[in-house]
Amino acid sequence: MASTVKTNPLSQILAPITLDFKALDDIIRLKLASKVALIDQISSYIIQAGGKRLRPALLILVAKALANGRETAHTLEMAAVVEFIHTATLLHDDVVDESTLRRGRETANAAFGNAASVLVGDFLYSRAFQMMVGPNDLRVMQILSDATNTIAEGEVLQLLNMNDPEVDEASYLQVIRYKTAKLFEASSELGAILAKATDAERAQAAAFGRHIGTAFQLMDDLLDYTASAAQMGKNAGDDLREGKPTLPLIYLLENGSAKERLLARTAIEQNQDLPEDVFEQILQAVQDSGALDYTQAAAKEESKLALECIQSFPTNEATEALIALCEYSLERQT
Repeated sequence: MASTVKTNPLSQILAPITLDFKALDDIIRLKLASKVALIDQISSYIIQAGGKRLRPALLILVAKALANGRETAHTLEMAAVVEFIHTATLLHDDVVDESTLRRGRETANAAFGNAASVLVGDFLYSRAFQMMVGPNDLRVMQILSDATNTIAEGEVLQLLNMNDPEVDEASYLQVIRYKTAKLFEASSELGAILAKATDAERAQAAAFGRHIGTAFQLMDDLLDYTASAAQMGKNAGDDLREGKPTLPLIYLLENGSAKERLLARTAIEQNQDLPEDVFEQILQAVQDSGALDYTQAAAKEESKLALECIQSFPTNEATEALIALCEYSLERQT
């Protein structure tokens, strides 16, 4: 399975929707347009930053997989909606986390200031809500509005967990389900609705998104301890420096030596005041403790569950891409 992924990077996996992505870019540019110059400026900055656009990709691929050759209306517009919601969360996240690097370049808050980033994030949320009425389907609006609310709850839960060394694995996973996996779930479920799928297929699609979203976040948290800034587009150890107790650190807190546990606890509680060599010690301890293997095993289980959810999908190019995404989620380095 791993060898398949190494010969199939994300661009190759998403090749069946290349034309859809080009059309999606056009819609994003059109819908981001504003008479307010600063909104245009920051929006252009965000677009140029790129990104994997996994959530719109899931929506498009699930719709294509379940439609099995039939045309689906409003797919690209709703794909743009989920990308707007995701981008709004990133803008707000970077302000809360005081981040300076994302996708290998300065964050919007670093380039334009916190106030502008928050307000443009609000603009993206409101534009998404303007667009989601397009299909004239209450199910679409309910899924997206519920997802947006759940993400906001996840953001607050994460804030409460910051600098708290008592956070356990269950609390950490709850934040992932709310903050990250929920929009993956909504994207996949929307794809099923737009494809006019059965209730059973809709439920499978939603579960698929939830599991693969969790797998991606688990791997993100693992890569924070292993990948370089050039690979991840952000600084290695950022989560640790921000006082975020993610799964690798939680594992170290529960399974490390007394010295390692004390180091990790101190880093979480006093992350702003610790010298760089302490962070290096903790990074090394995480890498030596088995925490990364444990995190990867958790991601592998989520990816397996995601794969099981789409076993009954029609056999076609889009379904094959969804299967490949499950594999890619475990082997990626960015």
